[in-house]
Amino acid sequence: MNSFGRIFKITIFGESHGESVGLNIDGCPAGLPLTVEDFLVDIERRKGGTQKGTTPRKEDDLPIFKSGLFNNKTTGAPLTILFENKNTRSGDYEKQRAVPRPGHADLVAHQKFGGHEDFRGGGHFSGRLTVCLVAAGVIAKKLLGNATVTANILEIGGEKDLEKGLQNAIDAKDSIGGIVECRVSGLPAGLGEPFFDSVESLISHAVFAIPAIRGIEFGTGFAAARMFGVDHNDAIEDMNGKTRTNHAGGIVGGITNGNEIVFRIAVKPTSSTPKEQQTLNWETGAIEPFSVKGRHDLCIALRVPVVLEAVTAMVLADLLLLEQRIKRIA
Repeated sequence: MNSFGRIFKITIFGESHGESVGLNIDGCPAGLPLTVEDFLVDIERRKGGTQKGTTPRKEDDLPIFKSGLFNNKTTGAPLTILFENKNTRSGDYEKQRAVPRPGHADLVAHQKFGGHEDFRGGGHFSGRLTVCLVAAGVIAKKLLGNATVTANILEIGGEKDLEKGLQNAIDAKDSIGGIVECRVSGLPAGLGEPFFDSVESLISHAVFAIPAIRGIEFGTGFAAARMFGVDHNDAIEDMNGKTRTNHAGGIVGGITNGNEIVFRIAVKPTSSTPKEQQTLNWETGAIEPFSVKGRHDLCIALRVPVVLEAVTAMVLADLLLLEQRIKRIA
């Protein structure tokens, strides 16, 4: 559905062109200091229009606290935050209602919800809702204490020179994908469970809530399939679990081992591309040429790092609360 987590439980709501999008967090400990200023850096990192290759749609995205906050501290009650949608162009979508966009959720949403879905800007499927994930991540990061979560773009379109990869897409008048890496340091050993609630399972679950993610790998990832066991195994050096190498990416048996968590995700090219494509017109039943109009990201990967940090922090905050590793906040 639209909720994630067991103790630190996040629910997101809203549509791209609705009045607002927002989130509710149930289980946030009481007494956590929280102000609008806490959100500004990460919200700004997520925004489009501030860098080459991102959508020109701009929203203020100042959080509006509706519940769970008193005297700039969380109360322990459900925390509800809204972000208003002010810069919309719904007419862009009214004109193309009968022609579902390739790569988008238009057709499956129509099939699932019987035509009652809000189709403007992708509705509830839109990347616009990642602002809610980022907001949850701001709070989760505060709960992690000394642990840090950092994500960076490694490649765009297969190029380690990010500007070159982006320029290739600009020259081709098309969209492009990328690879983003996330690293977590300062976590204790012992978080997670074997099998279904392994740290990899939970992080992967949250990561695939980010629109446009196509793959994930931990540690050496798929390269491990080409290694011998003696090369892949991480030699243990002390009782704290420190290892000489980190092919496991900081997780063994589904449980954190005290080393740095390292994983990478693959981000697909933006589905909205100005290149002419073919699609079905469901009113006429004919296949016809189609080109996406409006304001869209050339490379979604440019905006993913802060969202990736957020969902990772959400998972880890929940695990720390489950293990009672987060003490009562004074």
